[in-house]
Amino acid sequence: MRKNFKLLAAAAAIALATTGAGAAQAQRAPKAMAKIGGKPNLNGIWQVMSGANWNLEPHEAAEAPQAPEKVGAIGAILPGLGVTDGPIPYKPEAVAKRDELRKGVNTVDPEAACYLPGIPRATYIEQPFQIIQSGTGDILIAYQYASANRVIRMQPVEVPPIDTWMGTSYGSWEGDTLKVVTLAQSPGEVILPMGKTEQGVTWLDRSGNYLTNTATVTERFRPDGPDRIQYEVTVDDPTIYSKPWKISMPIYRRVEPKVEILDFRCVPFADKLLYGDLLADKDKYPKK
Repeated sequence: MRKNFKLLAAAAAIALATTGAGAAQAQRAPKAMAKIGGKPNLNGIWQVMSGANWNLEPHEAAEAPQAPEKVGAIGAILPGLGVTDGPIPYKPEAVAKRDELRKGVNTVDPEAACYLPGIPRATYIEQPFQIIQSGTGDILIAYQYASANRVIRMQPVEVPPIDTWMGTSYGSWEGDTLKVVTLAQSPGEVILPMGKTEQGVTWLDRSGNYLTNTATVTERFRPDGPDRIQYEVTVDDPTIYSKPWKISMPIYRRVEPKVEILDFRCVPFADKLLYGDLLADKDKYPKK
């Protein structure tokens, strides 16, 4: 009798433990994102924490790319695990262009000059952005960086009439996943420091990774709980890559009570970089 009681007690303990684990697991299960017009409600302010803006590929910490003696650890490159599905498959001649850009990161990176960041970089440039969605109509994304914005046209993909810094974006829903195809990204001719110009490309990070105006950028925003989006990008640019490749990272909703997009109009911060040779104290700014 005593033996049977012990067996029953052990079985009950196991059942309680299992039930408790199941309840805890159910409690931890993420709630679904609310919906608007039958689709996930993406309205809100979002931000990434991936470090991808330094370098999309895995990288170690390193000293500041320019004037480390002046900025010390503040300007150091932070380490990152990378967000790509492998090495970016550049063609040999495109690697040379990337390396050229990488050498001049602090002087030719569009971010340093306060130029528009392009897609997908605008998503992970380490500043928040706001998604404004109403039912199943067009979607607006406003970025804190440089007051940039783009409209996602909820319609079939077309050939854009012109190239622009942020390209032209076309959206559609695949179930609960927002799919966005962006075409025709090109900054055209850009101003470099000391009055130089060159035909620009769209930078993907501060390490000189880039794409051209022949690229097709396909983003997928897949809700993963009420306050998280799994963000996946396929980049296809046969001009410089041997095959399409992918980027993947989570995006988090900012949930602070007073969170908002703030004012970061960075043009005044870039004046001395771009036009230092025209200033009265131009001797302070080294020429290239």
